[in-house]
Amino acid sequence: MPSNLPNCDAQLIRTLHTLLSECSVSRTADLLGQTQPAISVALRRLRELTGDPLLVRSGRGMVLTTHGQSLIEPASRALASIEQILHPIDRFDPATTRQTFRISTPDYLSVFFVPAIVERFNAQAPCATLELTHLQAEGGYAKGLEDGHLDLVIGNWRTPAEHLHLQPLCDDDLVCLLREEHPIPPGGLTRDAYNAADHLAVMTHNASGHGTIGDELAGNGLARRVTTTLPYFCIAPYVLVKSNLLFTTTRSFAKHYSELLALRIEPFPVEVQPLRYYQLWHARKHRSQASRWLRGVVLEAARSLGRIAQYK
Repeated sequence: MPSNLPNCDAQLIRTLHTLLSECSVSRTADLLGQTQPAISVALRRLRELTGDPLLVRSGRGMVLTTHGQSLIEPASRALASIEQILHPIDRFDPATTRQTFRISTPDYLSVFFVPAIVERFNAQAPCATLELTHLQAEGGYAKGLEDGHLDLVIGNWRTPAEHLHLQPLCDDDLVCLLREEHPIPPGGLTRDAYNAADHLAVMTHNASGHGTIGDELAGNGLARRVTTTLPYFCIAPYVLVKSNLLFTTTRSFAKHYSELLALRIEPFPVEVQPLRYYQLWHARKHRSQASRWLRGVVLEAARSLGRIAQYK
């Protein structure tokens, strides 16, 4: 692009387009809500910039020069482009879009939350594609949102990244999941029993630190003697059935598998704050109609599970 373009603002382009369309200084002034002297000054400026009279006298009125006639369409396109820059039109129809949407979510939400999201997504956007990725994939959730690779992240960290937009979805309690015939009797999971037990933990392939549950344990003086680790949450219930391991997880996850397998739920041995799930997104997509729709789909899915109350 040339660096020596003359100073020509949007109002001057609008004046040019109106003058060329009306062939009248007085009508242009009326249409733009300006005085005739102001429009005359603008016309002189336009003549200097274009090197052409643009409008010339013909009898009692004015007519366009050949160059003036040729500028009507470019001026119209310029105004449309300026309008799009200043007031972008974000048209989005989920019923016809073929976009690909990417959501990063914890593995342990897959058994109850993800199906509810997929059901609504496919019903509302049958031509679109939904990609669900591991929470820590692609260099971390914050980076994924910042560079646009991810549209949404669902998480439950106590301290999410402050520069991201956040919407609460639901709360869930911490519980312990173990096999029905576990040596710890029903109602017998005390603090001491918890500390003495052999524990199962999930270490996802890109996780760093000890995660949200580890933070809760540390804050309440509890310690897990982890003797078995797994790469995926959904393997854990099947390992528990065949062992005397103890698994600390969320109530929704535990409830799902306790209804399928010979497992039981024990209350967490100390009182802890519920884990709050939320969806995160970056400012770059905050006003996007497509992003707003996707966030609505996730919120509807959370509500459908009966785990959301006042959050909107």
